[in-house]
Amino acid sequence: MHDIRAIRENPAAFDAALARRGDAALSSSVLSLDEQRRAKIQAAEEAQAEQNRAAKAIGAAKAKGDDAEFERLRAAVSEKKAEVAAMQTEAKELDAKLTDMLARIPNAPADDVPAGEDEDDNVEVKVWGEKPEFTFQPKEHFEIAGVAAAMDFETAAKISGARFVLLKGAVARIHRALAQFMIDTHVDENGLTEVNSPVLVRDEAMYGTDKLPKFGEDSYQTTNGWWLVPTSEVPLTYSVAGDTLEESALPIRMTAHTLCFRSEAGSAGKDTSGMLRQHQFEKVEMVSIVHPDNSDEEQKRMLGCAEGILEKLGIAYRTVVLCTGDMGFGARRTYDIEAWVPGQNTYREISSVSTTGEFQARRMNARFKPAGGGKPEFVHTLNGSGLAVGRCLIAVLENGQQADGSVKLPAALAPYLGGKLTLTAEGKLA
Repeated sequence: MHDIRAIRENPAAFDAALARRGDAALSSSVLSLDEQRRAKIQAAEEAQAEQNRAAKAIGAAKAKGDDAEFERLRAAVSEKKAEVAAMQTEAKELDAKLTDMLARIPNAPADDVPAGEDEDDNVEVKVWGEKPEFTFQPKEHFEIAGVAAAMDFETAAKISGARFVLLKGAVARIHRALAQFMIDTHVDENGLTEVNSPVLVRDEAMYGTDKLPKFGEDSYQTTNGWWLVPTSEVPLTYSVAGDTLEESALPIRMTAHTLCFRSEAGSAGKDTSGMLRQHQFEKVEMVSIVHPDNSDEEQKRMLGCAEGILEKLGIAYRTVVLCTGDMGFGARRTYDIEAWVPGQNTYREISSVSTTGEFQARRMNARFKPAGGGKPEFVHTLNGSGLAVGRCLIAVLENGQQADGSVKLPAALAPYLGGKLTLTAEGKLA
């Protein structure tokens, strides 16, 4: 959410920030509505003052025994009361319109975010690892002999429809092992606090984390009003909604492994092969609540945490900073980590690490009290995948595939797989 006072003070800077995202100038529309709202509030306050003065005069008229004046004033107060109520209702309606308008405007990009229109303009900032070399044509994950029978799309479609998968046997265990490995690494080595969070949340939580009102069609809502989380960023971040924290409590660093749900409303016909883009998937999420002075450094720290997972697994990756035209709605700056998937001969996004600045904190009124005194300030919030479990499974299977249809698994998973690091061509762990 943008600060209306900042827009009033520097509308040109506000429009320039939106222009970097490729959006139209909106300051005139915002300020016009703001002026109407403020004028109506002032008129209501003036009418209320008149009503109060007339109400006092009623008492004086009655004390003097002036019945005619008493009745005139009483009628005037009643009329003014209705006028005040109508003005207050109009002011509330204008305030709601302004809030809704501001809630639909994306965050301003940081000054160092590269300009661009789409993913082709993203800037590569790091490349890590060696891509595996094969003496055969590498297959996609669902085509590998040891995987195919255990990655059942047909049965999942019978149960739930398209874009679902039923994982079985050893492949299901590898998937679970990856999630456990990620959580343990983030807790034991990266200092995050593990949270077992709800996956059903209220409107307020979705709104506070900028998923509503603009992107409701991208998520699923139950018949009794709860939303299925698109990521545990929502419950983790919203856990500090309405709080005024002590500065000494910052930073707050959390991680959670949850199911995630997305309708993929705008992705018809895109990435339909395999389990790359599903309606239901699992993700290990990282969320940080920090002092504004530390948010840029925290983003770098979180990026390192996510990259470290791939490095421990020996998966080659590259990191890109998203351009202004490719960033998410609430992001101030985003880094994407893309894992190498040889079956497609390309890099695929496996994590996004974003800082939102105070954008989400304003929406959910999350503040902290400066240690040196002064007015409470908004915290900064950050989120990042650490990692998407299903996509990590894809990368592990495709990078470790062998000519005979078996898969060599990363040594980092040995403690979670009983020391067995081969998925045989028959789909067994050995």
